[in-house]
Amino acid sequence: MTRDDTIYKLLPAALWQKAVDAGQLDGAPVDLQDGFIHFSTATQLRETADKHFAGQADLILLAVDARALGSELRWEPSRGGALFPHLYGPLPLAAVLDARPVETLQDGRHVFPETVR
Repeated sequence: MTRDDTIYKLLPAALWQKAVDAGQLDGAPVDLQDGFIHFSTATQLRETADKHFAGQADLILLAVDARALGSELRWEPSRGGALFPHLYGPLPLAAVLDARPVETLQDGRHVFPETVR
């Protein structure tokens, strides 16, 4: 797999549990509002966490196989013109490579696994 074959989604643990129970992730409220599920690459993840999840605890980090999402995954310009992965449809759980809790430090920053580079 190349670097962009794995994309990432941060979400509250309760929302992840709801997705597991339903068999798919329809998205967080912001995703539903925007009409697509927001993802980040490994290099975008830290900035996404700092901007949208600072200080939030009880988060899950999903590592997702971008190749498994087909044509519903589109790379579109966002922050600063960088291309971000957006999924126009539900996320099938079969595409999730890993789901793990994210540690939140006292200063509000998050600790990501070493595999996210």
